[in-house]
Amino acid sequence: MLVLGGTADANALVRALRQRWPERRIILSLAGRTREPQVPDHAETRIGGFGGAEGLAVFLAAESVGVLLDATHPFAAGIARNAAKAADIAGVRRLKMLRPAWQLVEGDRWTKVSCLAEACRALPAGARPFLALGRQHLSPFTRRSDIRPLARMIEPPEPALPESWTLVLARPSSDRRAEAALMREHDVTHLVTRNAGGAASYAKVEAAREMGLPVVMIARPQTPEGAVCETVEDVVSALG
Repeated sequence: MLVLGGTADANALVRALRQRWPERRIILSLAGRTREPQVPDHAETRIGGFGGAEGLAVFLAAESVGVLLDATHPFAAGIARNAAKAADIAGVRRLKMLRPAWQLVEGDRWTKVSCLAEACRALPAGARPFLALGRQHLSPFTRRSDIRPLARMIEPPEPALPESWTLVLARPSSDRRAEAALMREHDVTHLVTRNAGGAASYAKVEAAREMGLPVVMIARPQTPEGAVCETVEDVVSALG
């Protein structure tokens, strides 16, 4: 089995697969964007790209992969498309693991947008937004000199951020109180985030709700056609 990972969900899936099928070879593939990724103990990992859908199809055949499990981030649209195409080329079964998107609840102040550029335009002049986006998604915001963003990421960005920005090197907290404290400490006026879904990074959305802050919520890209499972349990069940 080949698991396309880079998410906490993928790590949980690998653990469940190893427990259910200890005799099977399970490969966890990571893009390589993080220098010290968190992976399950003793997991067989592969780092780096495949060379598009055709390269992935070649890998599937060469490694005798019988099942391709796409557990990448909900916004990893490129690899999701490549996985679907590669599975078709190689004649391999594919399942997409996709946790449910967050939904509006009472007290939320969301502005829903479709892309990063639209999210950037949604911020008023003078805003102090918390950009909970990851380092590869900040470029549109660096072009605005009238906002003073707070950016959090695991590793420093390259190139460096503008001097008017504040950088926090940390992983997202699962504690809404810690997220609220961070936003208060830096006088945040808006939260900008992608609708990743799941519980792991929802605390910042809860904190914004409790603080009454506006949230610019970026919608998910379209998911390729094919079987979709929402949870680890659903994937294991579907595999039989």
